[in-house]
Amino acid sequence: MMSSNLSSQPNPQIPKVLIFFLGFFALVGFLDASYLTFEHYRGTIPPCSIVSGCETVLTSSYSVVVGIPLALLGALFYFSLLMLVLIYVDSAKRFPLLLIRYQVIIGFLVSCGLVYVQLFVLHAICLYCMVSVFSSSMLFILGFPLSHYLAKGEQEVVSG
Repeated sequence: MMSSNLSSQPNPQIPKVLIFFLGFFALVGFLDASYLTFEHYRGTIPPCSIVSGCETVLTSSYSVVVGIPLALLGALFYFSLLMLVLIYVDSAKRFPLLLIRYQVIIGFLVSCGLVYVQLFVLHAICLYCMVSVFSSSMLFILGFPLSHYLAKGEQEVVSG
């Protein structure tokens, strides 16, 4: 069981490149989801150049949850990740990283569910949605080394 002072402990040296890529993919996801949110409220469908299916996906009943566009929820998800990365950079405390570790798992699982809907329910692919899937997948993958460094830090604090 983790005590509350573990979350305020400084971390073992987490590579700056890991933190950079966490922030980078959170920013890419945020920009993508923000663009889709903007287009949703403008009432327009962004052009799909490589695949055809953006309109099908973005106007489906699955694109809105209780009146809130999924793109807006995605933008909030990526924005919160970006803020957690910035909080970590500023404080070097492990708590933001703990939140990131669990948040990227949830984001990846949601993305997998949405890919399923696109492929097997709607039979259409939205290129912009795939950018978000790529971002959340990369964040999920980056969560593995992050978990390694967090576990290493917990062992050092407990044994130290």
